[in-house]
Amino acid sequence: MSKNRINRAKLANSKWTAVAPVRREKHFMVTEVEYDEEGLVVSCSLEAIISKTPYLIDWQELKDTTKWLQGWK
Repeated sequence: MSKNRINRAKLANSKWTAVAPVRREKHFMVTEVEYDEEGLVVSCSLEAIISKTPYLIDWQELKDTTKWLQGWK
């Protein structure tokens, strides 16, 4: 399994494509990233581009290329 390389500092506003569209939506943008005192990501929120629906996800899932592709494809 290949993995997406993610720079935690550049996670905010990054663009993602869902390999398996969620409710017919496949393009998303990271709208919120919360960090702890040590700079580690605590939570991550994606927003669907078409509907503006927010989704709270485990940011580690973005590393899985079977679920997410970096950028809009």
